[in-house]
Amino acid sequence: MISFDEFSIIAAQETRQLPAYVFDQLSGGVLADEHAYLHPARAADDLYILGTYTVSGMGRQVVLYYGSFAAVLGNSSRETWRERVRAVLRHEFRHHLETSAGEFGKDSLIEEDRESMRRYYMMHAVRKTEHPE
Repeated sequence: MISFDEFSIIAAQETRQLPAYVFDQLSGGVLADEHAYLHPARAADDLYILGTYTVSGMGRQVVLYYGSFAAVLGNSSRETWRERVRAVLRHEFRHHLETSAGEFGKDSLIEEDRESMRRYYMMHAVRKTEHPE
């Protein structure tokens, strides 16, 4: 498993790969946090929040959660960690760009996230019918 320091370096390297315009209005920047966060609406202890994009009185920021990545990726290769960091970082920046543009409707990332949660719940419903307790 990679360390928090290595994770922070990867996150910084991947952040530098993004074009300058995506940072407009991102006053809080991109942060790495050591904690793991289970999704509050999870059906089991198998759904971690890897990153968040938040808008608050303190500004706008992206946070990547090392502990959640560690729980999901464990001893995966450094390249696997990098690919997942890249994907989550771009996901959160898409939230930033869509929020900045006022895009919340059809075809928005918010709708895609809702669809992902629907599929997650469906997967758990199928597991429950296949393996009733």
